[in-house]
Amino acid sequence: MTASEAASGATPRTDPLPVVLAGARGHGRWHLANIRRLQEDGLVRLAGVCELAPLTEDELEGGGYGDEPPEQSADFGALLESTGARIAVVCTPIHTHTDLALTAAERGVHLLLEKPPAPSYAEYRRMADGVAAAGTACQIGFQSLGSHAVPAIRALVTDGAIGRPTGIGGAGAWVRPEDYFRRAPWAGRRRLHGVDVIDGALTNPLAHAVATALALAGSTRAEDVTGIETELLHANDIESDDTSCVRVTTAQGRPVTVAATLCAERADEPYVLVHGTSGRITFWYKQDRVLVQRAGHGPEELHFGRTDLLENLVDHLVTGAPLLVTPDGTGAFMKVVEAIRSAPDPAPLPDGAWHHVPGENRRVVPGINGLVAAAADTLSLYSELGASWALPAQQDAPEPVRQPEELSAPQFGHQSAPHPPKEVSTR
Repeated sequence: MTASEAASGATPRTDPLPVVLAGARGHGRWHLANIRRLQEDGLVRLAGVCELAPLTEDELEGGGYGDEPPEQSADFGALLESTGARIAVVCTPIHTHTDLALTAAERGVHLLLEKPPAPSYAEYRRMADGVAAAGTACQIGFQSLGSHAVPAIRALVTDGAIGRPTGIGGAGAWVRPEDYFRRAPWAGRRRLHGVDVIDGALTNPLAHAVATALALAGSTRAEDVTGIETELLHANDIESDDTSCVRVTTAQGRPVTVAATLCAERADEPYVLVHGTSGRITFWYKQDRVLVQRAGHGPEELHFGRTDLLENLVDHLVTGAPLLVTPDGTGAFMKVVEAIRSAPDPAPLPDGAWHHVPGENRRVVPGINGLVAAAADTLSLYSELGASWALPAQQDAPEPVRQPEELSAPQFGHQSAPHPPKEVSTR
């Protein structure tokens, strides 16, 4: 390591680590571009691509991966062995994650595993225990948890910037056309050929809102969760949920409520909201942007950088730097996935509760943007906000007790994001 690298905390220069990417289409295109970026920095080398059908030269974007194109194969295990991969990036359908992760771990290959890590808590435990037994490193791909805003917000809360924390809200209102739910055989499914998939709004496209809310609540491990309530519905002709909310009771006694929809009237930037007795902190996690509002102070907007999770994994392997998102650190999120998996199948919204948008081939739930924001603002479920189409809360534990001051925390008004969100493709 050079003196400048030591001073900056940068990963020291070593031979690039060979990487195999499993799943290079769909959201995998983002990983392909990110690997190219890190290859240009001399940190990694794309050694192989695992896809059912090989990528074309156009899909590889003309090369840029070294003197030879990456080896391609549909046999993941064989590809890991033939390339001598040190790292595997797994960006495949949700129900394939555990088996592919264990295939890599058994060969001593370290992992960046896309979120959600598994479709059930049992599969998650099988994956996490197998990776731990193999002694390989595993990073779970919640990119928002690489934001430097996360530790900064935790520090503000610890320092009493917003008084005593009373709960965490999360809101995600996105627009998805009907074709989105036909992009793959498993899309919009809870099960496929008898195997759990659980591709719902809160478990896949807006999973970052759930994981980030739990992280800001300091409740990331499975044992931090003591109760979960769900309301799962769909406007689209799917078996999973596209309009849903969840309330998690934590061991600290503070609720975490996240509301999401893929049937928004307009696309809003997703955010997490930390409530306190004398203020609140809003975190637009895709933008790494934070708004601090507290009694006796003017609003303060802060902007942060973020650490790329693959780069952090490389740093971990080279220098021993701690991983940012370990499997154990997603146990609470997986408890939410399990509650959604074991809940009654999502209920279809009545015909009068949604409508088609002419010329856009998508379904919209009128008023849903306001309901999603109100859920994050009040820590309430849709049914508690008076949505006539919402079902009573489905519970796997006693309803959390909310203290009077949690219901009367100062309201500072949500500030909308200044720009529409970037589209986020999923596998």
